[in-house]
This record gives sequence, C-alpha cells and structure tokens, in this order.
Amino acid sequence: MAETGAGTGNGQTSPFVELDRADWSELAESTTLPLKETEIVQLRGLGDPLDMREVEEVYLPLSRLLNLYVAGTKQLHRVTNEFLGERAQSTPFVIGVAGSVAVGKSTIARLLRELLSRWEDTPRVELVTTDGFLLPNAELERRGLMERKGFPESYDRRALLRFVTEVKSGAREVRAPFYSHLSYDIVPGAQIVVRQPDVLIVEGLNVLQPAGGGNRLAVSDLFDFSVYVDARTRDIANWYQERFLKLQRGAFANPKSYFHRYSSLTEEEARARAGAIWESINEPNLVQNIRPTRSRAKLVLRKDADHTVSSVLLRKL
Repeated sequence: MAETGAGTGNGQTSPFVELDRADWSELAESTTLPLKETEIVQLRGLGDPLDMREVEEVYLPLSRLLNLYVAGTKQLHRVTNEFLGERAQSTPFVIGVAGSVAVGKSTIARLLRELLSRWEDTPRVELVTTDGFLLPNAELERRGLMERKGFPESYDRRALLRFVTEVKSGAREVRAPFYSHLSYDIVPGAQIVVRQPDVLIVEGLNVLQPAGGGNRLAVSDLFDFSVYVDARTRDIANWYQERFLKLQRGAFANPKSYFHRYSSLTEEEARARAGAIWESINEPNLVQNIRPTRSRAKLVLRKDADHTVSSVLLRKL
C-alpha cells in the first residue's frame, strides 16, 4: 500500500492511497461471489475479456466497499434526522462511473449494478448512461458539434443535472431520454424510467466534470461515490480500434446502423478510419476533458494492456 499522486503531479503528498491488485483482492476474501460465469459473460462489453477471476479479485471487493459506504450514508442520514428532529426518508445513493471511450466503464457499471443488487440492503439498483442526455443529432448539426459528439458541450447538462437532482431528492418517478447506439441518436418519445432506487449508477465520459459556464452545481456534486476507469492512452487507442473492427464486422452490417457505410471497408481501411476517429475526436476529448477529472474520483481503477486491473487508488477519508 502506498501514497500516489493519481495524476496530481505530486507523489509525496496525495489524497489517495494506492493498493496493488493482490492487497485489494484480499479485502473481500470471505465474501461469496453471487454471480455465475454465464451472467458475467452476458455483462461483458465488446472486446472486454471480463472473467470470474477479475470479478472476484477486483469488483467483488469494490461492491463490498460500496455496500459499506451505502450503510454509512444511511446511518449518517439517520443521526442527522434525529439531530434536526425530522423524519425525512433516506435518498438514493448515487455512484458516478467515468472514463474514456473503449476503456470498459460500461461493463464495470453493468457489473456493479448486478453485484450491488445482490446485497440485502440495496436490492433496487438502477443504471443510467449519459448518452441519453446527448443533444439530438439534428441539434448537434445545427450547432456544428457533430464532430465533437461526446465532448462536454454536446450534452444537455442542465437536463442531466435536473434528472439526478430529482432522483437524489427522492422523487417517486423520474424519466430520462433513451439513446440508440444503432441509430446513433436520441429516440423521440422513448424514455428510461427510474423509480426510487436504493442506488443509482450514472455512467458516462464526462460525469466528473466540475461546474462551468456560470453554473453553481455540477452533476458530480450529487455523487456519493465516484469511480474513474484509467489506462494508458496507447492501450485505450488499441482497444478502440479493435472494438471498431468488431462492430464493423457485426453491428455496422445492419442497414439501419448509422455507421453502415463502414461495413464494406477492408480491414486496412477500417483500421485507418478507426485511427482517424480516435486521433481527431476521442483522444482530444480524453486529454482535454476526461482525464483531467480523474483526481476528482473517490476511486481509480488502473488497467493494464490486457484490460485487467493492476491497482486501485482510493481517496483517503
């Protein structure tokens, strides 16, 4: 166990403690994995080689830690109500999951949803991605932002903040827009409904962004816990390219796919196109907007080139 700067540029004094994988995995040795291998396979993202060992050694301890945080937050809520003489119900525990395109954050968010829902005191866990809060393609085109899709300015940040605020306040029912990865756009009239969960997971590229543009509050200010999924830029670039090739041979073949035009590319052409998209859009977004928020997370998962987590950085209390 060691202190680390977590990207702060100061390895001597840091708000984080770094645990290598071996030390981290021991933190939940007595906890039984509630998932079967078939369930883990179903949770995998494209190109993410998640297996039983990875879940047991990395994500089971994380779910146990989050369970302790949820219990601690409920206890704090209870004593605060006693102090204030109120009887307000506890509100959902909100977790943010951030990281680059292709780093595996969607798989981690889905996995945490399943693991946390198996704990007795958090049976209702909902997952919402910020894709649903992207501006519709027509609006992005109008604003000249289609080539910056995924950058902070391409989202309806007020709507996202309003959504999480309503969930956090204990609203009986809150609705979010639905995003289709097939059409690469918001689906008019389609919605995701969230009904007073014990835990809400919010997953997205820029969920740890601080408030800006004159706003006093950011969605990250409403998180009770946050996870940043980290890896070397060159590794993420490779993962993105491999994922693009798999999509090109699979989902892009659907005539209804927004990216159907790429389905007839040769492998060489597809790799070149993936590299161009990465260098012009995804890497600049990572460097300029996403990675600078890493130090704002409560916990950082560092991945190696094979997608396995090598170490965990946990913010000191």
